Amino acid sequence: MTSENLNMRKHMYFIGVSTRQSSIMKVFPLWMKELGMPYLSLEGMDLKLNDDPANYRRAVTQIKEDPRCLGSLVTAHKINLLKAARDLFDYLDPLAQLTEEISCISKRGVRLEGYAKDPIAGGMSLDTLLGPGYFGRTGGHVLSLGAGGSTTALVLHFSRKQQAGDRPARMVIVNRSPRRIEALRRMADAVAPEIRFEYYCQRDPRQSDHLMETLPPGSVVINATGMGKDLPGSPITDAGRFPINGVAWELNYRGDLQFLNQALAQREEQNLTVEDGWVYFLHGWTQVIAQVLDIQLDEATFSRLAMLAESIRPPSRVQTEVISSDR
Repeated sequence: MTSENLNMRKHMYFIGVSTRQSSIMKVFPLWMKELGMPYLSLEGMDLKLNDDPANYRRAVTQIKEDPRCLGSLVTAHKINLLKAARDLFDYLDPLAQLTEEISCISKRGVRLEGYAKDPIAGGMSLDTLLGPGYFGRTGGHVLSLGAGGSTTALVLHFSRKQQAGDRPARMVIVNRSPRRIEALRRMADAVAPEIRFEYYCQRDPRQSDHLMETLPPGSVVINATGMGKDLPGSPITDAGRFPINGVAWELNYRGDLQFLNQALAQREEQNLTVEDGWVYFLHGWTQVIAQVLDIQLDEATFSRLAMLAESIRPPSRVQTEVISSDR
């Protein structure tokens, strides 16, 4: 490799928990070649869940001071990282300020900027899954198991919907942390007064079973806890019943995915639509890459990148079940 090529080499960081296991490590080089930037690489940076604030500050400082680093995607640590290192940022976009989290760090000269991209990525993924007017057609509600960044993003997404049929009349949110529930409650009350929110601070999966079983037909149940990927288990038990004609959305695409398996076991009986987190993964990464590289990704470009990613996608349990059941 020539010295000129060495001088061109840049990288992004990926701040997560088990980054080496993510499909992005194989997808990223394909995408960079497609975008004409084969010199840009991806480096994982693993931190523990709820890590020491000093470690979050160290990670952000490394990004800020590394001259070859263009930015980073942040997952699993979006809230804690910003809380620990807010003063290190020169700019936070309005969504980051509103949600108190960041999923994207970019550099513009000497400026370090933080963005919350999940409301965009999560919303695009949900719209793809449900289609227009879903809640008007079905009368379904939403049960979100978890009150972290993904749920915050979906609340913001619903708040931006102009048509009543595109947002649920009621959204039930379950979380273990009262602080997270209170933070989400304050934001939801401010941005989405049209939706009736109910909050439950508990960690007993049997109580989540009960909440799920009282949902009307057509409701959407979301695993936004990280359980099944970063944490073992599922937020519900095997005895819990999904709503008939409903949607089960597992936000992860890798791990033991117990929640996904529970939904698949009931798919035929309850006439469920079951989705994993692959499309969310694609939208999340492409939104961050576009921000970090300061480029526009149109629909055609996204489709090309999605096709490249599909070539190395891990076997999908959802697709396998569809094939095996001939549905």
